[in-house]
Amino acid sequence: MAGALHDITVLDLSRVLVGPFCSMMLADMGADVIKVEEPGVGDETRSWGPPFVEGEATYFLSINRNKRSITVNLRSEAGRNIVYRLAERADIVLENFRPGVAKRLQVDYDTLKARNPRLLYTSFSAFGQTGPYAERPGYDLVLQAMGGIMSLTGYPDRPPVKMGVAISDLAAGMFAAYAIGSALYSRSRTGKGQYIDVALLDGQIALLTAWASSYFATGKAPGRYGSGHPQIVPYQAFPTLTIEIIVCVTNEKFWGLLCDLLALPSLKDDPRYRTNPDRVQNRDSLLPMLEAEFLSRPGEEWLERLQSAGIPSAPINTVDRALGDPQVLARGMVVEVDHPTAGRLKLPGPPYKLSETPATVRTAPPLLGQHTDEILAQFGYSPTEIQSLRQMRAV
Repeated sequence: MAGALHDITVLDLSRVLVGPFCSMMLADMGADVIKVEEPGVGDETRSWGPPFVEGEATYFLSINRNKRSITVNLRSEAGRNIVYRLAERADIVLENFRPGVAKRLQVDYDTLKARNPRLLYTSFSAFGQTGPYAERPGYDLVLQAMGGIMSLTGYPDRPPVKMGVAISDLAAGMFAAYAIGSALYSRSRTGKGQYIDVALLDGQIALLTAWASSYFATGKAPGRYGSGHPQIVPYQAFPTLTIEIIVCVTNEKFWGLLCDLLALPSLKDDPRYRTNPDRVQNRDSLLPMLEAEFLSRPGEEWLERLQSAGIPSAPINTVDRALGDPQVLARGMVVEVDHPTAGRLKLPGPPYKLSETPATVRTAPPLLGQHTDEILAQFGYSPTEIQSLRQMRAV
């Protein structure tokens, strides 16, 4: 079955993570993503390692499947003319240059819109195209720090820590894919393209959700709770004789079941812990009692008992255990694809299941410039013209 975006062409001028992650999402849904890279260099993540697989950086491999690579020298007139010709037939353009760079390179929205008014042009940047910080550079660690996420992550008696994944890039890429899908729907009704401004900092602020609302309501900035939750108790990790496990008690039914399971029935009627607000207020006296009980048995035994009782719980998996989990495998979240040099690759699969237009992994991440001649020919360049472009170092 064809993907939902099988007739959509994406001209991807972006690199590193936020743009490529977004374009991979579009590619998984069937879009033809043409990845434009600098000749001889390519996306910076091609060199980010180790680890490498037969010379290919695993970082690059993780976010560039289902795409075709063309090398174009955007600093040459002939190279820019290639981008103009591709943009005339494209639906979406992605770029994550520093604000102002796309205009200097003459591949900005106004320039490309003049050639194709139906374009949906998306710019990614750390702080957005407007505001006092627009010109500042920024990477994920900067945005996690500035957006408040780091202040919530870690334990109260230790310094803040970043999340283990580049959440500001990944979230902004997902927000952009949502915005692009909405803009495609709008264009189907109006025929008009539009400009989409995506800032990584904006995405971090959006992710604050309940923590932002708590501050607005109380005037007090939320703190760090380790694996715990500021508004639900118990909802956290507990050490056991063998492994650490997660236990989530989100209502009074689960609380009663947990008290019985831990052989602490008196806690159910204790006025300090009877309701969730009570438990939040008195977490400091409650949690040590629960921790002592969980330390009395192996984690595997606790998980069997917790799950038999219907209480949400889980082991804290390492990455290898997560990727080998039977549920993860049953959902198709580990896929395999053949790469021309790296061989058989395993990659995380698409995290959404559409019954009529499914997301698919069709091709491996491309080699640098692997499809240059193919794409140029598709867009009307003759073999002689392609040879001339190579001689001019435009591609």
